[in-house]
Amino acid sequence: MTPTQHARNARKITRTLFAVQSLGSAGFIASATISALVGAELSGRASWAGVPSGVYQLGAAFAALLWGLSMDRLGRRGGIALGLFFGVLGALLAAGAVVAGSLIFLLVGLVMMGSAQAAVRLGRFAAAEVQLPQRRGRAVALVVLGGTVGSVLGPLLVGPSGRWANAFGANELAGPYAVGAMLFALAAVVIFLLLRPDPRDLGLELAKNYPEVGPVGQLRSINKLLREPGVMAAVGTMVFGQAVMVMMMVITSLYMRDNAHSLESISLVFAAHTFGMYAFSVFSGWLTDHWGRTPVILSGASALALASLIAPLSAQLLPLIVALFLLGLGWNFSFVGGSALLSDQLSPAEKSKTQGVNDLLIGLASAAGSIGSGVVFAALGYGVMGIIGAVVALIPFALVLWWQWTQRGLLNTDTV
Repeated sequence: MTPTQHARNARKITRTLFAVQSLGSAGFIASATISALVGAELSGRASWAGVPSGVYQLGAAFAALLWGLSMDRLGRRGGIALGLFFGVLGALLAAGAVVAGSLIFLLVGLVMMGSAQAAVRLGRFAAAEVQLPQRRGRAVALVVLGGTVGSVLGPLLVGPSGRWANAFGANELAGPYAVGAMLFALAAVVIFLLLRPDPRDLGLELAKNYPEVGPVGQLRSINKLLREPGVMAAVGTMVFGQAVMVMMMVITSLYMRDNAHSLESISLVFAAHTFGMYAFSVFSGWLTDHWGRTPVILSGASALALASLIAPLSAQLLPLIVALFLLGLGWNFSFVGGSALLSDQLSPAEKSKTQGVNDLLIGLASAAGSIGSGVVFAALGYGVMGIIGAVVALIPFALVLWWQWTQRGLLNTDTV
């Protein structure tokens, strides 16, 4: 394959993954907007508000490991399409569970939806593996940018889909899940028809022709990889950044409902949050490639800490919009910078399994943040959650500085 043909295929792959991220994220975000409300309503307890999101994240976590281990055999196209098929079934089950008032069936449906999110999320690595290092940040960012569509469309679908459900005599909270099922089905069709050639095959060819794409021919164990400073910094950035973002995001809807905000106001805050998560991805990707992985990650961690401290200061709409926007922006910088950094550290044979383990850890941290948010909120309040979030956000800051220290030879990790 000539360089021109490779570049054309790489652009096609990235555009396809962008479209799938756009459709999938709209469905995921629409359901996430009302997850705390559904948890509290079906369980009858405010302390369970974070449970649906936590179970959803657990489903995504373990599915990420499964997809990571199987995508070398299934291919990226087959793995993502199959994940979205499970998402369609899960969203339909969740919608029916809300109508029937069944918390158990809701949680089963959310596990299946989490599986779909895990498959779609791994698409960012598929975009990175077909690019040279100097373009990886922008490739990851462009896929993440697809979430901009979801950041606007997802929350805005909550109100209309709720009214649509009411028109059919169903609980308004079932609407977002039904809409999600339709969006996942459309995304699966796009992946199956357009993600050609498979990024797995194109990435292997790239590694053979361009040794500079990263470590070539290595096959280190997961345990050894997770002890590498660069891998630790990349994984830690994404894991702790995700935990902070989810913890603050999940419970904010319940906090707003307790302070007499309408469903439309809650949707507006979530729209600002998800806009911050995705809309600046082109900018963060460009910075990751030109400014460097480290400054982008440090900026993201700082924004997460600042957002966590601002959010509890006022229950008014505008301050919450600003805080949740910053929370999303900090996540974006951490996620894009961390994803590019992790891709830099891996050989082609190491990518799929390591990226699956990475997203497993992200999902576990998200689940802990989701479930813990309801418990902490019920016991100690929103202000304490903000302090915890700010402290956790500083962990990626420390990990990346430590990695840079080892890179400069100031710390010989082999002798520690």
